[in-house]
Amino acid sequence: MSQAARQIQQEASALHEKEGKYLTFTLAQEDYGLEILKVREIIGMMEITAVPQTPEYVKGVINLRGRVIPVIDLRLKFGLEAAEYGERTCIIVVEVQSEVGPVQMGVVVDSVSEVLNINGDDIEPAPSFGTRLKNQFILGIAKAKGTIKILLDIDRVLTSEEITGIDSLGG
Repeated sequence: MSQAARQIQQEASALHEKEGKYLTFTLAQEDYGLEILKVREIIGMMEITAVPQTPEYVKGVINLRGRVIPVIDLRLKFGLEAAEYGERTCIIVVEVQSEVGPVQMGVVVDSVSEVLNINGDDIEPAPSFGTRLKNQFILGIAKAKGTIKILLDIDRVLTSEEITGIDSLGG
């Protein structure tokens, strides 16, 4: 087997490993997906306490049943235009892996859509151009229900330095 054929086979195998259930949501009329195993819960918008001296995309912290959880706005993190929070805006509480272990944080999204079971055959590698995101955030591009969903690697949306800094907000 040639080197190129072996590499294609390895990439196909890696994409098959990404199949599974994804929570889909919308940001700026684009559809995204998060691995369902990373999602802890979905909550409506609540009062977010701003924390000074944080990047613009860090909205602050929330008190979720006695736990202080940092919240980031994915629109701002991805360099998209800020939007007014509406009745469909919500916070997805996710657990990300960092050098210090698992960290819970909230991500603000425009709206949550549904949980989709995405087959490995429907996932393609992320293109290296034409997306507004840096490629390291993207697990792959899924074709589901006649649309394209950008599958995010939530562990890579923030760098370990950012996670450590944000985690310190949670106490």
